[in-house]
Amino acid sequence: MKDLLTMNELAPEEIMNILDQAERFKDGESWNQGTSKYVANLFFEASTRTKCSFEMAERKLGLEVIPFEAQTSSVQKGESLYDTVRTLEAIGVEAVVIRHDLERYFDELGGLKTKVINGGDGCGNHPTQCLLDLLTIRQEFGGFENLQVAIIGDIAHSRVARSNAEALTKLGAKVVFSGPREWFPPEYQDSYMTVDESIAASDAVMLLRIQHERHSSTSLLTREEYHESFGLTVSRKERMKEKGIILHPAPVNRGVEIADSLVECDQSRIFKQMENGVFIRMAVLKRALENN
Repeated sequence: MKDLLTMNELAPEEIMNILDQAERFKDGESWNQGTSKYVANLFFEASTRTKCSFEMAERKLGLEVIPFEAQTSSVQKGESLYDTVRTLEAIGVEAVVIRHDLERYFDELGGLKTKVINGGDGCGNHPTQCLLDLLTIRQEFGGFENLQVAIIGDIAHSRVARSNAEALTKLGAKVVFSGPREWFPPEYQDSYMTVDESIAASDAVMLLRIQHERHSSTSLLTREEYHESFGLTVSRKERMKEKGIILHPAPVNRGVEIADSLVECDQSRIFKQMENGVFIRMAVLKRALENN
């Protein structure tokens, strides 16, 4: 019976419990939910992986999914997010998954009984993406202590970077950041490494796309120039640790943050992340709805 809004709210033990439950779902465990439970997915931003992954997770758990499309809802008539969720609560929806362009949109949803799972809030947080990244890293290395993870790209506008930095540090990993200096928030400046240094020294290399939709001005670099300056090129990949892995939250801009030929190379775990996303979201939904 718990919301999931940010990674900050989860203690290390809670994070590991969610990862363990996801592994059990991956191994074939089912959940007997008893009476029917009802959920809705409220996506106010474009999404493929997160939206479809949650829908797959909900169906695998046997949940009843109430259709909702922002473009045809009363949001278009001026209804607030609170009133939208309160309406769904009134008709019997027990949990909502929300993606919204407003950072910390969930602050206006206090007092509701319906559980809220954050599917991404502006540049703020993306807890389920972080959890699936953690699961993928743990599957590879067995834990997090003494690992170095490089996060490379548009740091300032990335909710994935924030959530992963919080959680990985909490679990004992070292996080370093690379990318254009103008896209670095002040709090991460002390953890800056050059792209070449970070790729060569890290156990996991996480590439981020440029968040064009959140920029007030476009980069002066062309796609090709960005790739050569800050992307995972074929030559940079050859300098990775032998057992190092490549991560990306996707969507991937091939030939920009990562070379086309590396998206599915032997060290890439990009599609494994997507696979793990279903099991993580099953675990998060179960956590929210259990005994509700």
